[in-house]
Amino acid sequence: MIKVAVVVPAIGPIVATGLFVQRHFIKGVLIGAVEGRRHRGRSIVKPHSLRRVRLRVGAVLAALTALVSTGMMTAGTAHAAAGCGVTYTVSSQWPGGFTANVSVDNLGDPVNGWQLAWTFPSGQQVTQAWNATVTSSGTQVTAANVSWNAAIATNARVSFGFNGSWSSANTAPTSFTLNGVRCTGGVASPSPSPSPSPSPSPSPSPSPSPQPGDAMATVAAMQPGWNLGNTFDAIPDETAWGNPPTTQAMLHQVRSQGYKSIRIPITWSNHHGPAPDYTIDSAWLNRVRQVVDWSLAEGLYVLINLHHDSWQWINTYPTDSTTVRNRFDALWRQIAVTFRDRSPKLLFESINEPQFAGTSGDDQSDQVLNTLNTEFVRLIRQTGGTNATRVLVLPALYTSSEQARLDALSGTFATLRDPNLAATVHFYGWWPFSVNIAGGTRYDGNVEQDLISGFDRVRNTFVSRGIPVIIGEWALLSYDYTRPGIIERGEFLKFIEAVGYHARTRNLTTMLWDAGSFLDRDQLRWRDQGVFDMMKASWTTRSATASSDQVYLPRSGTIPSKTLTLNLNGTTFQGMRQGATALRQGTDYTVSGTTLTLTSSALTRLAGNRAYGVNATIEALFSQGAPWQISVISSDTPVQSAATGTTSSFAIPTQFRGDQLATMEAKYADGSGAGPADWTTFKEFWSSFQPDYTAGTIILKPEFFAEVNDGRVTLTFHFWSGKQLTYSITKSGTTVTGGAG
Repeated sequence: MIKVAVVVPAIGPIVATGLFVQRHFIKGVLIGAVEGRRHRGRSIVKPHSLRRVRLRVGAVLAALTALVSTGMMTAGTAHAAAGCGVTYTVSSQWPGGFTANVSVDNLGDPVNGWQLAWTFPSGQQVTQAWNATVTSSGTQVTAANVSWNAAIATNARVSFGFNGSWSSANTAPTSFTLNGVRCTGGVASPSPSPSPSPSPSPSPSPSPSPQPGDAMATVAAMQPGWNLGNTFDAIPDETAWGNPPTTQAMLHQVRSQGYKSIRIPITWSNHHGPAPDYTIDSAWLNRVRQVVDWSLAEGLYVLINLHHDSWQWINTYPTDSTTVRNRFDALWRQIAVTFRDRSPKLLFESINEPQFAGTSGDDQSDQVLNTLNTEFVRLIRQTGGTNATRVLVLPALYTSSEQARLDALSGTFATLRDPNLAATVHFYGWWPFSVNIAGGTRYDGNVEQDLISGFDRVRNTFVSRGIPVIIGEWALLSYDYTRPGIIERGEFLKFIEAVGYHARTRNLTTMLWDAGSFLDRDQLRWRDQGVFDMMKASWTTRSATASSDQVYLPRSGTIPSKTLTLNLNGTTFQGMRQGATALRQGTDYTVSGTTLTLTSSALTRLAGNRAYGVNATIEALFSQGAPWQISVISSDTPVQSAATGTTSSFAIPTQFRGDQLATMEAKYADGSGAGPADWTTFKEFWSSFQPDYTAGTIILKPEFFAEVNDGRVTLTFHFWSGKQLTYSITKSGTTVTGGAG
């Protein structure tokens, strides 16, 4: 770190003659007592009611552009001694770039309007600035106030910052002028000096920093957002949950793909000392600071928080309030001071998914959360600098979009009356669909209504009243590239399209939860380009979908024509193609209203030698949005064989013959549900059962047998072709036998 302190004598009364203008998802009603939230196969059990709902909303309002004053700043009569102190600090540096912060302390009479000028000794250039309007002419730089920080009272401070570039060296400037007066140190009357020539107003910045009080504009500018999941929130360190160290190249890739903001979840529990100071480990704090600064340098808005601390220790507040409060305050005070002078594009979130043990219920937990959220705002504001107006993000209990939880959070906002606050909830969809249980295999009316209801609640409670909301996390709970098949790809694409549309039309900002299932952080590419294409299209427009993205054909015999229902979503059908080759309307396909028919002759050609599995992929094209991919698949009815094993190791030999498993039912003789979640006969995919297409088996998990009574259980396997197989198992103690039929 380079730090240069310069005391600057400066200014008598200043007259400014210019114009300054600036700028849980709904988890659903979960049935059970605990939630297992999965992060790339790792289950984190959180001991709170599964009634909580996740959803997050953001706001829509365009950011205002900061304009430099085109008037001249002139010194008035030098009737009083004046002076100021300037501190120039390089807080982060990397090959070719750096971040600097500049603080000006007014030691004399009040100032109203300022310009700070200096020359870079090593030819550096400012590339981006915040809290000031910066212009350059060669190596000469002028930073002018924006509308909301023009006034500096006696003994008050104003701060601004910038990102810059350097080549051979990054030598800090040691000489400054304030409103044309050379800075020589001490308190003195200003010496005569010509006022600087007025500089032309620069072009508006594409990502202007918002003025204080415009939280809606800040949150709107954050759309869309991305979570650096399973990284700094991982326990105990950054790479503990399988992700590589964060790099500038990774952050650049995220920004280049169109993301405007990044949420960096951070678990601090394992990285600080004991009471009473709870001093954060310097290496950890420096690493967090580095990644925050890299993100800001990329032009991203950044959101940091206390993450798994929520269930590691914050949840004990009801029974140990003094300890938790002291620890909470100590951590946030250190974080706030560390980032006090960072760009207003950095936001703080008080607690991730807050929950509390030992309360009488959610109403009392709401009161506890109100206490912590209120303390958080008070503490951050007291640290001054940019924190005085920084946008602070407050969660609902469990980050739920249940109306009672939103109402409680709304009460906190009404009491605080702080214009620079945003609300946050999370959204992981209708629970049966999100984890594939209770037959929730498709994006149906239940999923759609759950989405719309939750988004409407947060819009009506907050956004309609001028309070922005951030959906701090969204995805489906069980969408995980390491556990394929839980969520069928086409059904997931429908969900993605709908989330984008319903969030956008309700002025909500979304931040994708990505623990490694979307962006391959080693290769810096999307694991499924089509999934990202649908997501990106949803940021600005609608895409059409269809009743399925799969067409199953028989392995032998005549291939019939197949129909799909188009969900046009306001688009118009344009045609079909296979790769670069257009399919022929009337010969290969016909369209009547929303019915797409693929002809027998076209499917016979596309099926080729009719090997089991996907033989061809075709696309339906529309007037806007992403194309809809359709897999042409050859299959026969799967075949299963007898098996013996134990409750800890049992697999059913299965010849899938080109088909894919959708779900499994388990029933006792009386028709009631067997195994976990006995309120439904349909078991949770991967938790209770798992297909292994390479080995040719369907594995029944020990967790399934742990809740199965001794005796006979009938299993029904549902496949995506529409075929079903019945299989019977008999459990006796730890012994299991099974056979088809």
